Amino acid sequence: MSGFTEKDVPDQSGRTIFVTGANSGVGFHVARVLAGKHARVLMGCRSEERAKKAMNRIKAEHPIARLEFIALDQANLASVRIAAERVKQEPRLDVLINNAGIMAVPMGRTEDGFESQFGVNYLAPFALTGLLLAKLGETRGSRVVTTSSIAHKRGKIDFDDINADDHYDAWARYAQSKLADLMFAYELDRRLAGAGRKTISVAAHPGMAATELTRHLPAPMQKLGPATGALFNSSAQGAWPTLMAATARGVSGGDYCGPNQMFETRGKAVKVGSSKASRDNAAAQRLWDLSVEMTGVDPGLAAI
Repeated sequence: MSGFTEKDVPDQSGRTIFVTGANSGVGFHVARVLAGKHARVLMGCRSEERAKKAMNRIKAEHPIARLEFIALDQANLASVRIAAERVKQEPRLDVLINNAGIMAVPMGRTEDGFESQFGVNYLAPFALTGLLLAKLGETRGSRVVTTSSIAHKRGKIDFDDINADDHYDAWARYAQSKLADLMFAYELDRRLAGAGRKTISVAAHPGMAATELTRHLPAPMQKLGPATGALFNSSAQGAWPTLMAATARGVSGGDYCGPNQMFETRGKAVKVGSSKASRDNAAAQRLWDLSVEMTGVDPGLAAI
């Protein structure tokens, strides 16, 4: 395959897929396409009002879409736990897509006191995944898809200042969170395989997509990006790697999907490589143990 687009998504009839951050940007288009392919789509969003507007947009295109709102605020682990309990009530769960996130925001803290980007982009998905692994394990061929970024390539896990108590740089902390996501995706798949589980873990990144995340980019880039397809994917195109990771038949555990053009910034989805740091198994195990300590959620999988 020369590249995967939404046209390549196979029929999803009978499948239930939980998409976080599903009311806008890449997440919206992931939900839209999956609903159009007959999946039951659980839309994890902070705002019910915005979720309902997004659902109405999807139903205008796909009147028979099967959509459900799941209240989810990834800046609050209590909300993550409540959302997981709600999803466990579903008859089945085939795919969890950890899509929601924030990018290069001013210094802030989550409700649990974590540096906001690390908390929202990484710790919340870690916890949500851990809480839903048993449910996913009920379905053979289930998948966890975790969203990383090309920014992971300049990321570093600052174990000595994980919560930015001493220093905060918005872009460095964003890169750290996206590196953590990718390390988690790889480590999760190793542990799932080692335990003989039915679930696989896959990662994806959208390239440079014109979404709400870019509101914290410098003003010149905000004006330039959405205006030229030569630099950015549209948010619909940015959804292609996630859709590939979630549905393509040729995807295996531990794969990483991203765009195929201009240094992975745009284009159709293919399998891509990642940084040496993302493949550091010892650091990934250390990060896993730290994440269990910080979130209080233990996925219950032994290190390999």
